[in-house]
Amino acid sequence: MSLYWQIFFVFAKIGTFTIGGGYAMLPLIQREVVDRKQWISKDDFVDMIAVSQTVPGILAVNIAIFTGHKLKNNTGSIVATLGAVLPSFLIILAIAMFFRQFMDNIWVQKMFNAIRPAVVALIAVPVFTTAKTVGVNIKTAVIPIASAFLIWYWGVSPVYIILIAGLGGLVYGRIKKTDN
Repeated sequence: MSLYWQIFFVFAKIGTFTIGGGYAMLPLIQREVVDRKQWISKDDFVDMIAVSQTVPGILAVNIAIFTGHKLKNNTGSIVATLGAVLPSFLIILAIAMFFRQFMDNIWVQKMFNAIRPAVVALIAVPVFTTAKTVGVNIKTAVIPIASAFLIWYWGVSPVYIILIAGLGGLVYGRIKKTDN
């Protein structure tokens, strides 16, 4: 099987069986692309996550684009993207066509309520594995925890948090530079 088909099927499998969006897909993408296929190193994968979060678009699609490009340039990007989005698109299309009939069904509502905790767990796993990979500890977790608290509890705009964190990083970098 050609590498193009392998890329397509890896991302199609992930796109078909993952509920919860891009963050829920991260552990599956890591397992397939980094651990099983070894197409990308763990460090490169962490970098891809960071870059994928900063560019516009869907996280999982951005990672598919970067993975495909790393393996087979622009054509690989297209193949990986199609693999990631086509299953979801077809599933959503089928649901949209038939969901009206089942919208008020108590069993369907219970099923969606039961899936929610699993989605939270799927999102939490990449957060902890990525934090472990990049060496986050209690000392380095203070700023993100404080930022989340400021946004959630006091309603501080994330823009201000980013600006303050950027200035703090700049000052910290200057202090470290003068210490060396």
